[in-house]
Amino acid sequence: MQLARRTLALVAAAAAVFLAAGAHFDASAQQIYKIVGPDGRITFSDKPPADPSVKATTASVVPLNGGANLAGLPFELRQAAARYPVTLYSSPGCQTCATGRTLLMSRGIPFAERTIASKEDSEALTRLSGTSNVPVLTIGAQHLRGFSDAEWTSFLDAAGYPKTSQLPPSYVPAAATPLVAVDNTPAAAQQRPAGTRADAAPQQPSEPAPENPAGIRF
Repeated sequence: MQLARRTLALVAAAAAVFLAAGAHFDASAQQIYKIVGPDGRITFSDKPPADPSVKATTASVVPLNGGANLAGLPFELRQAAARYPVTLYSSPGCQTCATGRTLLMSRGIPFAERTIASKEDSEALTRLSGTSNVPVLTIGAQHLRGFSDAEWTSFLDAAGYPKTSQLPPSYVPAAATPLVAVDNTPAAAQQRPAGTRADAAPQQPSEPAPENPAGIRF
């Protein structure tokens, strides 16, 4: 029992140090590039391609932190959520993700949830957190990989979140959204010249002139 208490105390102390160190986290470090190689293969990276001829665009990736609904929250809770926003990264059918979600909801933590359901999501999560395994919980700039009741609780305590729920009865959590917003527009539609319509009828060949009954073209 004494050893367990010492372990929890050490985890809590480490959480406080890590959160303090990440208080001035630079969100710009989370810029992600979607790179299309010469063979058409798509990859994600936190650095632009070295070859300027390689096509690269900024991927629509939701930041690691933020996204929770903070409107109407009590001051103490709103202050903690603004300084150390919480985001849960989960996937459909993940039981430990569900356990972690239940912990956050029972404690009244306002959090954003990003789902990892595609290859693009997985690659982006790896770039952002160093792993493709879920759950991943971020509290401010800190990444907690895997679920641990004691670890999650210690970091939430160190971040200043109330130990019991202070969410108002009218609070509505934000809906879970994919980490990467994939553009499902067909390639043909993307390459269509400006000013043309997708449903425009194909141009029919003109009827041959009477003096050219064979319809010969020069």
